[in-house]
Amino acid sequence: MAKIAILLIRFYQKFISRYILIGRNCRFYPTCSEYSIQAYKKYGFLKGTYLTIGRVLRCHPFNEGGYDPLK
Repeated sequence: MAKIAILLIRFYQKFISRYILIGRNCRFYPTCSEYSIQAYKKYGFLKGTYLTIGRVLRCHPFNEGGYDPLK
């Protein structure tokens, strides 16, 4: 399941993010998609999904973002 999630994220990065969402859109470094891939590789599907959802929920106008690596 984690490999499938990573494939979907890579598709998003290569086609949707690159050609539809032009410019820098993520307020975090590493980007949310890179963070998700790291989480899936390190923790597997369940915890990776949990961490990914938490990261996406932190992405709002009141959060300044910045450097937020996977722990």
